[in-house]
Formats: sequence, C-alpha cells, structure tokens
Amino acid sequence: MNPSVSKLILPALIACSPCLLSAADYPQWRGPQRNGTSPETNLLQEWPETGPKLLWKITNLGSGYSAPAVSRDRIFVLANEGMENEFVLALSAADGQRLWQTRLGNVGNPKQDPNFPAARSTPTVEGNLLWALDSDGDLACLESATGKIQWHRNLRSDFSGKPGTWAYAESPLIDGDLVICTPGGPEATIVALNKKTGETVWKCPLPEAGDAAYASVIRAETGDLKQYVQLLQKGLFGVEARTGRLLWKYAKPTSRFDANIPTPLFSDGCIYVASAGTGAGAVRLEVNSGSVEVRELYFGPRFPTAIGGVVKHGDYLYGTTDQSLVCLEFLTGQVKWQERALGAASICLADNRLYLHGENGEVALVEPSPNSYTLKGRFAPPDQPKKKNQMEKAWAYPVVADGRLYIRDHNVLWCYDVRRTSSQ
Repeated sequence: MNPSVSKLILPALIACSPCLLSAADYPQWRGPQRNGTSPETNLLQEWPETGPKLLWKITNLGSGYSAPAVSRDRIFVLANEGMENEFVLALSAADGQRLWQTRLGNVGNPKQDPNFPAARSTPTVEGNLLWALDSDGDLACLESATGKIQWHRNLRSDFSGKPGTWAYAESPLIDGDLVICTPGGPEATIVALNKKTGETVWKCPLPEAGDAAYASVIRAETGDLKQYVQLLQKGLFGVEARTGRLLWKYAKPTSRFDANIPTPLFSDGCIYVASAGTGAGAVRLEVNSGSVEVRELYFGPRFPTAIGGVVKHGDYLYGTTDQSLVCLEFLTGQVKWQERALGAASICLADNRLYLHGENGEVALVEPSPNSYTLKGRFAPPDQPKKKNQMEKAWAYPVVADGRLYIRDHNVLWCYDVRRTSSQ
C-alpha cells in the first residue's frame, strides 16, 4: 500500500473501531468487546485425539499469568524475571521470535506480601500504540513497533492508589481518547487519562468502594447513557463515562477472601458479576432521565465464580466453578447442566465452540448448548511447567486470533493451528 494512502486509511479504521483493527485481531483483555468472544470463523469444530497442530512454542517467555493480545501479526504480553523486572514484550505471530522487550517496573507492591509474584495484566493495542499496566501500578503507553515508552504514570504515587492484596491485575481500557484504569483507594478510585499524553481527564473518588480488586473496567451503554463498570473490593460500581460521576453501586459481590477477580460481563442492559467465596449473579440496569436503578435478577453461591470468567452464547452463560463447567440461563440464573470437565478453567468463545484452559494446564474444546455437555477435544500441551503449589496453576486465558489458539502457562507460550480446511 502507498504510505501516504495508509496514513489516511488507518486513522479512519481506528475511529470506526477503537480496538479492533481486523477480524483477525484480539487486541485487548478478553477480546475486541471485552466479553471473552473472538470474532474468528472457519475454525476446527472438533480436534484430533492429540489436539490441533502445534505451530510453535517458546519456553523462555518469563513468569506470569498474563494473557496475550494479538494485533497485526504481533503478540504482546507481560512477563517478569525476579521481583525488579516486569516487562512487556512483542513476539512475531509467525514463529514466536522476540521482537522487543521494555521494562515497566517492579513486580507487585514492595510493601505487600510477594505471594503470586507474576505479571497479570494484558496489554491493550490500538493502531501504533499499546498501553500496559504492571503489577506495581506502572501504567505506560508504548510504540507497538518498537516498545519505546511515550508516557508513564504510576497509580500508587500519582493517585494515592490502593491495590488489593495481590497487587494490580487490571488491563487498561481504551475508549475514544481515553484510557480508563483503577488505582483504587478513596481519592481516585477510577481515573480517565488522555491516552496520548497520560494527562488526567477526570478522577472518581469512591471511598465506599475500598481498594482496587483484580477485574478490568468494561464499557456499558444503556440507551443514551454510556458508563464504565468496575468490580472493586466492596462491590460493583458504575460511573458516567463523560465525567466519572458515580451512577450506581451494587454491594452484594463483596468477596470474603479479597478475591473479586473475574471481569463483569455486560449484555442487553444486564451485568453478570462474580465474587469468590460470596457468589455470583446478574443485575439489570434501568435508566431513567440520566439516573440508573439496579435491579437484582439473581445471586447465589452455585453460579460460576472461578478466576476464568464467563462467556455468553445465545441466551446462556458458560463458565466454571472450582470444580465444574456450568451452563446457566443469563436472565434467570437457571442452571441447565454442570460437568466436571477440566475443573476450574479460563474460557474463550469462538466460532460456536468453547475453548477451556484448565488450571491443571489441560485444554478442551466444548460445544456450547443448553441441552447437554459435548466434548469436542481435549489435550495436554507438551513441556508444561510443573504444578507443585497454587502459585503454579495455569490461570492465563486462552486466546483465539487469526486461526490460531494461544495458550500461556507461566514461562511457556504455545501456538496451535485451529483453522478448518476444505477437507475438514
């Protein structure tokens, strides 16, 4: 393409779709819409006994639970080496070759117990830039081609931020000209920054919300009202996107174990939210003249609350408890079935299939249906890290982009070909 033409076309593409540059991209945490769904099609509907074809693997990625982001033939992911070097790196999607690596900061808050000392956040990619947050609160904007830092803020020092027990785990949200993130604490619980300069646009103080938790902000539009929704230490909160003004709160999802982890899921005016040790459920947002009323649809301990989140297919949600994969009706909470499958697992939806990455490291393909559990493939990736304790569980979410399945387990990243050919 002529360079002068590309300079005109690219901004138009970005303006039309802030995070999604092509159908092949998975440019941020939980995909283009932050709902765990990949737009990919023409994928294998069933796997051979040994799993899909392994294209490549790398075993020196660096420690971490961070899921990758994929954009324009590149993979971006966070990792760490020791407690003083958490970094973002770019890999070639073709072969996993390391293209660049940039240090963000330290691992976790030095004043906290260094349990689970590993990178957590997924970078967000848009055009020629990416935004990344390390576990110590270092937020940076970088050139996606080179890794050069454009600006840097720290959520703890700049906003008196209060991370949870296990430090920061949020993935930044890019929305229009803003980057949204969650320092936590009473002074600037949620903030909006100019995505190109890092300058503060607004701060939302929520003294009643407690510290930051481990979920990521989502955008929710109800009628003409756009808002940002975040799960914090002491419940679910919604703020006006333009000003950061508090619109509503729902206090029931307050974890007894300081483990508000899964990112909420928004669909059709309703939000599914989960809190480990407390329960999960759904609320409906009813908007009237700029004010929002929250109506609880259901809440209880038997719904999916595991770290791996939920996805929505049709009228049903799929996610795991600590032991089983569960299918439930989104608006009623009626459980249709549950199956032990892989036990607790993270989940992604693509081309009418559920991709599960179990905490034990195994990977499964399941057909989503409210009628029954149907397994379409299961395998264990080669050369998995040993799992001697809870810190070594596989918590990274699976990612499906450009006909490929990416599985990360601490310092190992596998790339599988899941495209369907004419003979399959």
